[in-house]
Amino acid sequence: MIAASKGSAGIGSNVKRVNLALQGGGAHGAFTWGVLDRLLEDGRIGIDGISATSAGAMNAAVLAQGLMAGGADAARKGLDAFWRRVSLLSASSPIQQTWFDRMFGGYNLDYSPTYQLFDFMTRVWSPYQFNPTDVNPLRELLLDTIDFERLRQCNDTKLFVAATNVRSGKIKVFETRELSADVLLASACIPLMFQAVEIDGQHYWDGGYMGNPALFPLIYGCTSPDVIIVHINPIERDDLPMDAPDILNRINEISFNSSLMREMRAIQFVTDLIDQDRIKNGGLKRMLIHSIEAQDVMGRLGVSSKLNPDWGFLTYLRDVGRQRTEEWLERNHDRIGTESTVDVRSRFL
Repeated sequence: MIAASKGSAGIGSNVKRVNLALQGGGAHGAFTWGVLDRLLEDGRIGIDGISATSAGAMNAAVLAQGLMAGGADAARKGLDAFWRRVSLLSASSPIQQTWFDRMFGGYNLDYSPTYQLFDFMTRVWSPYQFNPTDVNPLRELLLDTIDFERLRQCNDTKLFVAATNVRSGKIKVFETRELSADVLLASACIPLMFQAVEIDGQHYWDGGYMGNPALFPLIYGCTSPDVIIVHINPIERDDLPMDAPDILNRINEISFNSSLMREMRAIQFVTDLIDQDRIKNGGLKRMLIHSIEAQDVMGRLGVSSKLNPDWGFLTYLRDVGRQRTEEWLERNHDRIGTESTVDVRSRFL
């Protein structure tokens, strides 16, 4: 549970408990880091449950561990340390921005020869061919950063991590007591980049294909009716993609948002039934939906920037996340627990 006042480890009566739904998106997950950092700093928000995918799941695990260890301050320090480790880990990677990228590509890697070579390799060879030993530096980082045995004992904040079962095509939601480094890697497993992660005899790919993130665990498994969705993947784009990378990027955005769109339609359907008094005896739960996003910023970033964990880029996204959360809190804090701050019908239907 998050502290009631800035920098405090205590709990006050003015804390409003919410659920968080965290999308995945590689290095773009630093935006979510900023959102979480500002919510923790504010101290008026308590966390009932978190449903997350990929980078969102890693943020969620580090956050929950920090809250267990020392409240909001420890969680903020843990998130900062995690993303610093991500950036340091990438320093030895051959995939780096060139000066041409910095001049003309912003935070993208489109002019990087090593990125172009890697992108070509993933379209010709599978990860079973170009990485037969299944080396993934993130595994050691997660094991060094997160005490999974202790995390599995977390009771104050419920965690739900989504992965996609390769054979069945169904979503698998791992709960707190099931979390491990393999679970987080499975949730972030891009099929053309990493070998499928095996857990208990089943193989998994990125959870974004079936739940980015999944909302139903928060509806059925948590008490709070409020869900704050932290968006990373733009839902809408003004410009028509015309070249191959932009088309592929938009295909991925649409596919990774599709499950969320379906769940939001179901939530609106239930809300309409409740409003029309067609649900008797409280048979269905009214959900209050909120959204923190920076579509104008994220929409300008190319897909290659998801593989750019440069510290300057990560802190830029963190600061954007903090700013957007500050603005959201100013407008909407008093509405938490009372009403949705997103027009679900116009946004998702």
